[in-house]
Amino acid sequence: MPTRLPQFGGNRMGSPGQATSTGSQGANSGGAILDDSTKLIYGPTTTRYFLESDVLNNRKTLFPIDTTLEDVQRTNYLSRYNYLYTDLGNLGTALRPVFYEIPAIGSQTGLNAYGLYGYQTQTIRYFDTRSPYTNMYLVLGGRGQNMVNFDFSRNINPRFNAGFNIQRMTSDVQFSGNTGGNVTTTPRLAENWNFVAHANYRSKTSKYTLLTHYNNLNHRTIEQGGIVEPDTISANVADPSIARDPILTNANSHEKRNELHLYQQYVLDTAFQVYHTLDFRAQSYRYTDTDLSQGLALPDPSNPARKPLYPDFVYDSVETRQTTLFRSLDNQIGLKGQFSLRRSAFNYRAWLRNRLYGLTNKYNAARLLPEESYKSSRFETYVGGWLGYYFPDSLTRVTAEMEYLLGRDFRLQGRLESRFLVAGYESIFASPTLLQERYISNIYQWDHVSRLASQFDLRGTQHVYGMLNVRLGKLKVSPSLDYYLLTNYIYFDTLARPKQLSEAFSVLRTGLGLEFRAGKFRLVGQGYHTLVSRDEVLRVPQLFANAQVEYGFLLFKKLYVLVGIQAHYKSAYFADQYMPLTQQYHLQNEVRLDDYILAEPFANFRINRVRLFLKMAHANQELFGQVYYSAPYFRTISRSVSFGVHWLLFD
Repeated sequence: MPTRLPQFGGNRMGSPGQATSTGSQGANSGGAILDDSTKLIYGPTTTRYFLESDVLNNRKTLFPIDTTLEDVQRTNYLSRYNYLYTDLGNLGTALRPVFYEIPAIGSQTGLNAYGLYGYQTQTIRYFDTRSPYTNMYLVLGGRGQNMVNFDFSRNINPRFNAGFNIQRMTSDVQFSGNTGGNVTTTPRLAENWNFVAHANYRSKTSKYTLLTHYNNLNHRTIEQGGIVEPDTISANVADPSIARDPILTNANSHEKRNELHLYQQYVLDTAFQVYHTLDFRAQSYRYTDTDLSQGLALPDPSNPARKPLYPDFVYDSVETRQTTLFRSLDNQIGLKGQFSLRRSAFNYRAWLRNRLYGLTNKYNAARLLPEESYKSSRFETYVGGWLGYYFPDSLTRVTAEMEYLLGRDFRLQGRLESRFLVAGYESIFASPTLLQERYISNIYQWDHVSRLASQFDLRGTQHVYGMLNVRLGKLKVSPSLDYYLLTNYIYFDTLARPKQLSEAFSVLRTGLGLEFRAGKFRLVGQGYHTLVSRDEVLRVPQLFANAQVEYGFLLFKKLYVLVGIQAHYKSAYFADQYMPLTQQYHLQNEVRLDDYILAEPFANFRINRVRLFLKMAHANQELFGQVYYSAPYFRTISRSVSFGVHWLLFD
């Protein structure tokens, strides 16, 4: 998949980063390294990892463990993903992409607000270690935002490695009627557990390779529905000391995900290899509100423009309970191979994929009766192919990919990558999500599946993109352009109900990336300007920018220091509002979020293999009476000091 949005910061906790060296046969053998005194020496160069995509695409690159100081302070999920996502102002709250995202083909649940808080299948790291490897990470984020990560991996033998990852994340309620919103002894707003167990094996001849992992996500959130402001006409309130109450005080959500993934391949010949993937996924989302009167009432009677959170109830006027259960089994078998053509190379891949899913949605009709439910299931068959040609300079390649869901969805992609240019084209026709097609609850009911209802058509996306990389001395400039033509676009209207726009419309985004290095000084930034021809159905900030300035130096001959400031900006726009029942962001015309500016000074330190950071999060929040909002009726929390320590052990 193409990287459509150039990013200036690395994702140190979630993404693989970029390879800086290629492992040789010796680096892949798992043996010990000896110095002149025959002492074992272990470190980042003796512990390497790879991704499943590397094996699938016959790449022999091994990624080294990152020990740099750059971006160590990027712990918050928004910062980690370069603010391409936004939340409800606090760690662990519902996420949504700022820009339009191309949908996946096939039947999808549409429940994605908490997915990024877990480990992603495509970024699970498989290791080759010559000694036990431990990665310990602790963040005390201030105002009750804390994260703990613990990773462990070791080679059972030179060809078999196993390990696990554990993540614990919590955040505290900030607004519950106390003055100023500075709550220190309040319930947890969100808590997250994520566990991954992984293993990889290869045979003595390296003809057979097995990668597998189990991924469990458990995420709980208190749903507040927003906060009641003294003045809801203006999104930014000048007096931060005024008490603010949440709209909902008896609502919560709970999402669980379990995934079992297996990849295996057998190499008959370099040009002829057989591979197989198997995925079992289970997802459940439960929403409960035991006092509907809060969501049905006007949160601020003095402002008639603001609507109640819930439009109405259907069965029960006191409470609502909703549970969505999704199960899928995905089985893919394919052929792949590589041909060498003098100094160039040619790769191919062809596959057949079968997918079976089942959905059960439970809802309450009355307090004294069991929950009602409805079900749906489908068997899907996909065929696909991928071609790649690598030019003699080894830096230029052309790839093309096609996948077709028989009788329905279709995906076609082409991409050119070189040292100076990245360009491509995508054509997607994707089914509506299962939630968009049909939903029955105590609050909302719609059906776009039955023949008696208005059925949704396939969503179409045509995407052309390009990016140049130009180096002018110490300055690197990367202008970019993305053009989308959208047809049958599905959105959630101001009542949080799905609607489909039959007319086509376009999105044009131009971007500019900058990176300047001079000695120990570094300046890096990325900006976008976006125009949407139908901004009444798709709303994004017209201007979007990130910037980071930093300077590194050495103290006491052992302490490496990197100081700087990171900043983020979004122009004013009518951002989407969040509906926790359906886990969807939807249109609203009540609040226009003002220009959002975020500045966070930081200092990163490294002593041997221990990295630490100090950061002033939201340093300009409430400065000069200015208060910033990440979503309608959801304030970003007040400034706080964050501290973190990252400790790598290699023995």
